[in-house]
Amino acid sequence: TTAMPAAPRDLEGKLAVVTGATAGIGRACAEQLAARGARLALVARSAAKAQAARDEIARATGNDAIELVIADLASQADVRDAARALLASCERIDLLLNNAGVTNLARETTVDGIETTFAVNHLAYFLLTHELLPRLRATPGARIVSVASDAHRFGGAIDFDDLGLENGYGWTKAYGRSKGANILWTGELARRLEGTGVTANCLHPGFVRSSLGANNGGLGRVLVKVAGVFAMSADKAARYVLDVCTSPAWAGTSGAYFYKGRLHEPLAWARDPERAARLWAVSESMTGVAGSAA
Repeated sequence: TTAMPAAPRDLEGKLAVVTGATAGIGRACAEQLAARGARLALVARSAAKAQAARDEIARATGNDAIELVIADLASQADVRDAARALLASCERIDLLLNNAGVTNLARETTVDGIETTFAVNHLAYFLLTHELLPRLRATPGARIVSVASDAHRFGGAIDFDDLGLENGYGWTKAYGRSKGANILWTGELARRLEGTGVTANCLHPGFVRSSLGANNGGLGRVLVKVAGVFAMSADKAARYVLDVCTSPAWAGTSGAYFYKGRLHEPLAWARDPERAARLWAVSESMTGVAGSAA
């Protein structure tokens, strides 16, 4: 990697936690945050990929204040272990960027017996955020930003009677509903965080050339490659993501959904307060988090 052009070192002294930081948007966000002087804690499943990303980011930016936390976000035990490691090493958390995501052509379940797309794309966001909240609350101006998607427009509203999609699984439905869950949850999280100084927002990054769907075989991989022809670069998408994460313009904004750095309106079901409250309660139950205030 060649050295990046000089970025403003406006994030010196700040610490950002980024999930899914070894490829795609997460990797680009991590590199841009490092270039701006932030300390990083990268949560990744593969130790080898994480180490390679860390070395390349440090070389490109001259910033080697990068910690690695290895965790499979499909496992709730791993999520809890990751949170413990982060709390032990991070005396502050200015930004939690929930970015890791999966999509699976065929229905799969996790070690916890939960449909994998919902487990990684929503429950891991919910649980990791819950576990890190004490440190976020203690950090002035902390922001929680979650990568959702306009894919929530496909596949219909969340069906609480069949969250695991045992009756008619489809990968677009599974992915779309998990991303709708991000939007619903962000709204409820923001409501619960009112008055704490911590904000919670989510965004659609645009369609990005990334490794999402790379684990799908055959047709799924072909579709991802074809779609990639029309996609924006991860670096460009990362700039939009980091606008929500760092811009002073959004310092007081919470509970919002963004697209390309602008406020964006999700479908009605994804901003329904009753559905959001129900999703919160279900998420508590599925993760064993009892009566969380936020």
